[in-house]
Amino acid sequence: MDNPIKNITTDFEHIILLITEARNRVYTKANAELVMLYFNVGQIVSEKVANGNWGDRTVNDLADYIIKRQPFLKGFNRRGLYRMKQFYEMYSDEGIVSALLTQLQGIDNKDDKFVTTLLTQISWTNHLLILTKTKTSEEKLFYLYQSIKEKLSTRELERQLNSATFERTMLGNKFGGVITKHLPEGIFKDPYVFEFLALPEIHSEDDLQQALIKNLQNFILEMGKGFTYMGSEYRLQVGNKDYYTDLLFYHRDLQCMVLFELKIEEFQPEFLGKLNFYLEALDRDVKRPFENPSIGVLLCKGKDVEVVEYALARNLSPALIADYETKLIDKKLLAEKLNQLSEIFYRNEE
Repeated sequence: MDNPIKNITTDFEHIILLITEARNRVYTKANAELVMLYFNVGQIVSEKVANGNWGDRTVNDLADYIIKRQPFLKGFNRRGLYRMKQFYEMYSDEGIVSALLTQLQGIDNKDDKFVTTLLTQISWTNHLLILTKTKTSEEKLFYLYQSIKEKLSTRELERQLNSATFERTMLGNKFGGVITKHLPEGIFKDPYVFEFLALPEIHSEDDLQQALIKNLQNFILEMGKGFTYMGSEYRLQVGNKDYYTDLLFYHRDLQCMVLFELKIEEFQPEFLGKLNFYLEALDRDVKRPFENPSIGVLLCKGKDVEVVEYALARNLSPALIADYETKLIDKKLLAEKLNQLSEIFYRNEE
């Protein structure tokens, strides 16, 4: 017999779902209109200034005129108008558009309608963050691509910007032969930043593991989209012995398990032997037939790049040796590190 109270609750929840979906559609439509408005205004200001018809004073006069005619309208002051101009100029550049289309669609031809449709997929707040907190076009493209592909909220995007995800992703992926082995690009970082743990400078591996588990939501936010937590101290039985891994995840897009092993000291080559042992056990005894080989990530408190390169040279398992930091890193230091790895990479290519 049907439960009338349960049926009513189900009906109520259905109505709440309809309200939520309608609200989301209204927000999406309003955001698209707002972003396109700013793009179009930016185009007018940019072209007038470029042609010499308008100067800085004219832009000021425009801001004053808009405030007089639309006193409750926000964002159209002098600063806002120049942001719109910058926004238009950034995404009307042929090279930027072509690079973005290639990343998202695998094509390199320009399609204005499609590009402007792309730009409306993220909020104006996110666009402002990208415009104001990045310097190079490559960096802007990276965060725009991430925002569209991963549907980043403002909070998620701001954290990526503050923790220098662009530089760390370049370190973790661009020079794959140096610090990674058999890994897809754009998924893993180096170094990882765990400023949310509030760990003391001196801590144990158990302290690190327990802190990451307690702050699991922030840990997954740092790792990126697609990770699902499977557990800590995951038991693997090999022969007559039990072995316990540190942190085990599943990645939906890669369709494989990802094992994070934690070390509070600098990388040592022998760490790889244990990691490969765990990966082999996972693939033989836990992995399902349709899943891909497991990936291992060794999180160490520092590493010598040359030692890592030697250690990974004959390693067959998909693996990453990454640093972890308990404080936000200065972007300048990351840029210097990126340059150092670049020199090693190109020296090895000669």
